[in-house]
Amino acid sequence: MIFPRAIRRLESLKTPFLACLLIAAFADGAVAGDKGSQSFVRVSATDPRYFEMSDGRAYVPIGLNMIAPPGQQAWPVMKDWMEKLSAQGGNFIRVWLGNPYFDVEHSRCGEYDTAKAQRIDELLATAATLGIKVKMCMEHFRHLGEGRQAWAAKPLHLVQNGGTATNIADFFNGEKSRAQFKKKLAWYQNRFGNHSQVFGWELWNEINAVSGGDYMAWTEAMLPELHRLFPSNLCMQSLGSFDTDRVRANYRRLALMKGNDVAQVHRYLDLGASLEVCKGPVDVLAADAVREMLAAKPGKPVLLAESGAVEPRHSGPFKLYAKDTNGVILHDVLFAPFFAGAAGPGHIWHWDAYVAKNNLWWHFGRFAEAIRDMVPASEHFEPAFLQTESFRIYGLKGKRMVVLWIRDIPSDWRAELEQGRPAELISGKGIELANWWDKAQPVKARIYDPWQNKWSDAAADDGMVKLPPFRRSLVVRLLPQ
Repeated sequence: MIFPRAIRRLESLKTPFLACLLIAAFADGAVAGDKGSQSFVRVSATDPRYFEMSDGRAYVPIGLNMIAPPGQQAWPVMKDWMEKLSAQGGNFIRVWLGNPYFDVEHSRCGEYDTAKAQRIDELLATAATLGIKVKMCMEHFRHLGEGRQAWAAKPLHLVQNGGTATNIADFFNGEKSRAQFKKKLAWYQNRFGNHSQVFGWELWNEINAVSGGDYMAWTEAMLPELHRLFPSNLCMQSLGSFDTDRVRANYRRLALMKGNDVAQVHRYLDLGASLEVCKGPVDVLAADAVREMLAAKPGKPVLLAESGAVEPRHSGPFKLYAKDTNGVILHDVLFAPFFAGAAGPGHIWHWDAYVAKNNLWWHFGRFAEAIRDMVPASEHFEPAFLQTESFRIYGLKGKRMVVLWIRDIPSDWRAELEQGRPAELISGKGIELANWWDKAQPVKARIYDPWQNKWSDAAADDGMVKLPPFRRSLVVRLLPQ
């Protein structure tokens, strides 16, 4: 690794281009566990579509949503989940600070519970020992008591309960409520400010799900304050599932919004969705969500920040999760976004009812292995896509290497989970080099089977790379000899 003192010296050079080259030359590959590090996550100075650590090393957020323990006395369960993730090379989780387990503002507007704050201390301390960065989602409520979802209510903000708002619209539009929320941000800063274990601060979960108010203007007002208070951390906002054309305009507005450091997108397999893409193969819907964000040209990292599968119109976890003991859905959520041009794998939502229940933690290790030693920002990857009769091939063309994720078309969730057809063994196939390798140097191929956790070399003869027998998917690295 390159040492922080050396990084500071390089950054002080009067020739920024030379400094970037030197940093890239010494930087480690994609960071997995980073135990004990005091470095912050930031947008890469080399390529703003990716992340890096403040000491110059690459950072790819490998993890999932892990909102809170499953009960007030269940911290050991969440700690066990974090340990299992870390053991597989995971380095990222997202939590909800508004969940009852962590919620510091649960009795009265503007009063903060230090006992709950100590739970957040414990979370961050555990994350530090395990090399996990934590995205801190600050709020998730959608109404002030008038809605049907009890978990989404926060009536303490009403004037009659000692709060500042007459209704949810007044919470977002009213000056008193905005001033009070800024005081809450300041309290968090005083309690947890400049914490290197924080991946970033997220203002709200799916803010367009609230029942009133100009939440986009509110976001534009709060992001600068968030940056002022947390200058060393990333700051961001999120919207609900991209499952209808109606959300496209707000998604693009948020992707381009000043101060929103990450262009996040949420999307699920949902047979009740308006968009047809949300009803098909998971790799297709995940990659399409990333392309929607990239099409806005945000000039910042893109992440599929929530994904998975749900019953129609988000009425519950996908019933076919019970059959997905091989983790077919999780695999596609992880791999498709990164190979479509995102700054990391997709982050699955159902950490408890799917990942933990089916013991699928090993999938995070397979993704970490697939990108081992890669420095995406230094490669300046450009995504490419090719569909053949048998495969969907998602490619990243870099300065030195080309990396492909090859997904078998027939073995999707419908075939394996709905129809009960096991993934077929594919043999005797290859890929044409002319579609992917345009460099002058001769090429060699390294192939990783994420289902077998096995690397192999492949011959590149007569313009073809011969693929070993496999099921579902392979990762192919094309490198100069």
